[in-house]
Amino acid sequence: MPINPSHAQDVWKDVGEHVQFTVLQLNRQDPQHDREVFQEFADRSQAIIRSLRIRDAKPETGTQLKVSIGISSSAWDYLFPNAPKPRELETYTTLHGPKYSMPATDGDLFFHIRASNEAVVYECQTQFQRVLAPITSVLDETKGFRYFEGRAIIGFIDGTEAPAIEDAADYALVGEEDPQFINGSYAFAQKWQHDMPIWEHMTTGDQEKAVGREKFSDFELDDDDKFKNAHNVASKYEVDGVEQKIVRMNVPYAQPAVGNIGTYFIGYARHWTVTKGMLQNMVDQGDFLLTFSKLLSGQVFFIPSRDLLAQIADDDF
Repeated sequence: MPINPSHAQDVWKDVGEHVQFTVLQLNRQDPQHDREVFQEFADRSQAIIRSLRIRDAKPETGTQLKVSIGISSSAWDYLFPNAPKPRELETYTTLHGPKYSMPATDGDLFFHIRASNEAVVYECQTQFQRVLAPITSVLDETKGFRYFEGRAIIGFIDGTEAPAIEDAADYALVGEEDPQFINGSYAFAQKWQHDMPIWEHMTTGDQEKAVGREKFSDFELDDDDKFKNAHNVASKYEVDGVEQKIVRMNVPYAQPAVGNIGTYFIGYARHWTVTKGMLQNMVDQGDFLLTFSKLLSGQVFFIPSRDLLAQIADDDF
């Protein structure tokens, strides 16, 4: 059974112009009732998405709404205690390095909603909450946006290291290695807050050495011209000499008047172990981005295929 991207949720398609990330915690008061509500949500969510795509469709572009819905390991055990579980799904725990760490935070359900119209993003999350609010609490709600030329908030082109769109599915979607969960994906969500004055007081040359690329052209620097802990060095992960890739969708968020500025990192992967290896390398090597950033959250979620969501909705899982 080969990977079929048409059966997957929106885990590698465009980042979007208006973006929302939401993390919910299950209240865990009545497992049977909570499971029934989530089954209803699994059904209604797909109808909500279809409806909003119709309402937002434009003759020249069609619809731009993309949605991913994820479930944590802890929530999986709670909602489906007698069901199979994705092979690599685990509860993320804090990763430590010599100087920095990447903290783990709570989170049961995860939503990545993006569209070209903020009203569509708003309506999608609002309707989701009509079903889920009685059984959940909101842990985090972050609104992101597309920065100039799709750059990261620190001013560099983002996503160069991610696979090309035509190749992305094989890196993002579970395959025959875990057939019951084929076309699903492992999502790692992590919120960074940057001390932008520190970054902005650096020269462009030092910023380029810190990232590993030229700021304007995005041309990669020679290794000798980078800092030893440059971001594109520290985040590189190899297995048997072969570089491993994931689909990265870094999204800026900001409250500029109060200086709350950062990046919401979302990485989709066929194998959680690949993402985890990249993160461990970053703390082991002291990725330069960590020198002016504070990590506010981190958790891994499984993004079921749309077929599996339908099975959940029909109580067939």
